[in-house]
Amino acid sequence: MALFALVAVTVVGLLTLWLHRRLVVAPGWATPWRYAVTAVLVALTALAVVALAGGLRWGTADDTRLVAWLGLTWLVVALYLVLGLAAGQLLALITWLVAAREQRGTVLRRVNRATAVLVTAAALGTTAYGVVAAATPTITRTTHMSASLPQAFDGTTVALLTDLHAGVVHGADFTQKVVDRVNAAKPDIIVLSGDVVDAPYDRHRTEIAPLADLEAPLGVFAVTGNHEIYTGSTAQWVAEWKRLSITVLTNTSELITRDGETITIAGVHDHEGTGEFAPDPQRALAGTSDAFTLYVAHQPRVAQDSQNLGVDLQLSGHTHGGQVWPFEWFVPLQQPMVEGFAVIDGVPVFTSRGAGTWGPPVRVAAAPEIPLITLRKA
Repeated sequence: MALFALVAVTVVGLLTLWLHRRLVVAPGWATPWRYAVTAVLVALTALAVVALAGGLRWGTADDTRLVAWLGLTWLVVALYLVLGLAAGQLLALITWLVAAREQRGTVLRRVNRATAVLVTAAALGTTAYGVVAAATPTITRTTHMSASLPQAFDGTTVALLTDLHAGVVHGADFTQKVVDRVNAAKPDIIVLSGDVVDAPYDRHRTEIAPLADLEAPLGVFAVTGNHEIYTGSTAQWVAEWKRLSITVLTNTSELITRDGETITIAGVHDHEGTGEFAPDPQRALAGTSDAFTLYVAHQPRVAQDSQNLGVDLQLSGHTHGGQVWPFEWFVPLQQPMVEGFAVIDGVPVFTSRGAGTWGPPVRVAAAPEIPLITLRKA
């Protein structure tokens, strides 16, 4: 994580220098405006650097939440500024080539000024939209058909709650909002498929306290995600989930009984886990092939290690649907799917975009969701 912070801080610093050139130097603003824009860029970059470097350790988590929110949100504004200003620079080059030589300086400055203003407005507007969208996860309904589903479970509903990312940005109030929406849907089973948290246990345990209020007659189950591993306090988080009456699937399976018939729910540790938290699909799915089996794995690519092991439906998250456009184009570089339903190496997989956000509390073209999956006997 230290290396990630170093790389991230370096990239942010270099991008800020480039943004300064395109927003301040190239348009040739009057001196007061140059100072004002430069001061804003420096302040926002400083907030982003503090957030990325994990330096939010003074006071309580609530004391530093605004700093993290501002710094991380600025990263999305900066992303869209870079994309828009890069296109504007291409326009400026074309203008410079076609303008008369004696007019190039004046025309180029006008183009750069117009581009700076329009791109800044578009970047701020898009990010504002993304902030509003990210704050409101909704229930999305879908159906999964299976011939192996016992008749007693026909019509059973499964709420897939994933990628809550409670911690630095998302506090207990956001967790409570998500819990209320899940409970309002009245699911029979609730599955938390990892990345419930993304911060150290000793500082952020209160952020997930509302999970104790989750209600499902057939049980609430969870597995670890990569961010539980990254926190360095995986064991404490797993123990806390158990204290909140959540059944944690640690490369294990459980039987769920209804009207004398049973199905199996199995869960595996995240792909990034090591040691006692290393994933073991063979162990998790041992003895489950004769029953309808829900398989909970944080990352969709785990299906590639679970073929021919009797999985009827894998429930995953991790991808966030890309979270912020255009990152959905890059998800396939790591994962075999982005969102929704797919069959991966013979394993049916449903991947949620997730309820929360990692890093910036922003979602663009990847709305947050809490899928409610109805199981039907084919």
